[in-house]
Amino acid sequence: MKSHLPPAIVYLLLVLGLAPAARAQHQLPITPATAAWGYYDAAAPPVLRIKSGETVTVHTLITSTPARLEGAGLPAAQVEPALRDITEHVTNKGPGGHILTGPIFVEGAEPGDVLEVRIQSVKLAIPYAYNAFGAKSGFIPEDFGYAKMRIIPLDEKKMVAHFLPGIDIPLRPFFGSMGVAPPAAAGRINSAPPGIHGGNLDNKELVAGTTLYLPVHAAGALFFVGDGHAAQGNGEVDITALETSLTGTLQFIVRKDLHLTLPRAETPTAYISMGLNEDLTLAAKDAVREMIAFLVTEKHLSRDDAYMLCSAAGDLEVTQVVDGTRGAHMILPKSLFGKVKTAKKEK
Repeated sequence: MKSHLPPAIVYLLLVLGLAPAARAQHQLPITPATAAWGYYDAAAPPVLRIKSGETVTVHTLITSTPARLEGAGLPAAQVEPALRDITEHVTNKGPGGHILTGPIFVEGAEPGDVLEVRIQSVKLAIPYAYNAFGAKSGFIPEDFGYAKMRIIPLDEKKMVAHFLPGIDIPLRPFFGSMGVAPPAAAGRINSAPPGIHGGNLDNKELVAGTTLYLPVHAAGALFFVGDGHAAQGNGEVDITALETSLTGTLQFIVRKDLHLTLPRAETPTAYISMGLNEDLTLAAKDAVREMIAFLVTEKHLSRDDAYMLCSAAGDLEVTQVVDGTRGAHMILPKSLFGKVKTAKKEK
């Protein structure tokens, strides 16, 4: 039965776990029928429909092909059957190269709303990753005029990648690409550059326990996810992280009470604003402006005080410099606000 409660009350009931109906949990495997290879598009048909508050366990694939992985030394038996199947049967590709899962249609989401994506878990799906650079990609291609790719073993028990003898990289798995459909007028867009839709954010803070907030531009939001990373450094300077396949459990909540122009995020300990622009300086400026806007709206600071607080306690980071559209983000600790009354109860 359709609820006649105001959206804010429905959202509060979801948060408190008092919604009258049990939240459904869905499984979304990656197959030729559920793969979106290289694009975000408001015209893409949904592969799953869910209600606000429901969770989905999604399966995603490494962004590569069997031929490339085997060429880098991976035994043929370790190539995932799903990757072979999708490489062979998916012909509707591009213009980008990421193999995404989706889109997921969230009932009730409309342009102007915000899709809250609670990242409940992210797990490794295979025991290896790769890192690679190309002759014309990465941040300093003028220094590396050739291509190279390395298969890197992942130790899930120790949660490290064995990069080289004596060099282990701690694992913090996250989805490099999580986004909604862009406005319909944009048509099909490349999966590589991030934007107002989110997409290929490559933000290493989006691990399990973090919540991502995405502005909605199309009915149902149409959420896509992929580009699994076992770990990544800020900047992602050679154009890849530890690229791998992941599974994750995500909860989706339609927020009628929020209105954003750029993605934001929230970890258990910090708030994160984001800036996106082809010019890294302008991306950084937008990240600062977004944090100021958050502090004014949610924490009731004056603009002057918000600006000062960003400088005194905020960390402005380079997210990535290799996806065409550069990314910057600001991290502000929640512990700063222990005695400040906020617009809504902290989750």
